[in-house]
Amino acid sequence: MAPKLSIIMLFLLTMLLLLVENHAEIVVATTEAPAPQPNKNTTNFPTHGSTEGSLQPQECGGRCRGRCSKTQYKKPCMFFCQKCCAKCLCVPPGTYGNKQICPCYNNWKTKRGGPKCP
Repeated sequence: MAPKLSIIMLFLLTMLLLLVENHAEIVVATTEAPAPQPNKNTTNFPTHGSTEGSLQPQECGGRCRGRCSKTQYKKPCMFFCQKCCAKCLCVPPGTYGNKQICPCYNNWKTKRGGPKCP
């Protein structure tokens, strides 16, 4: 009986040590914060609102008014711009072009393959 008891105790002690070691590794891994990444804004445009996911839904109206300000087709421009902004949470800067800054806005296409977002 004594050899079985000592084997069981040794096994339990080993398992306890492994558990404590694993828990210590998990705690260390979760407490280390990643190093902050520098902002790589290579264009002269402001990044707020022009990078994917950087807008709040309530900010879409103002951004789309600026985007559609020079078109003669304001109503459809505003409709599709707001639809795209609601999905992508970004609107490219300026009134035309610059879509490469917001990939979601740029890559959303119509059934015919044309650009969905103005």
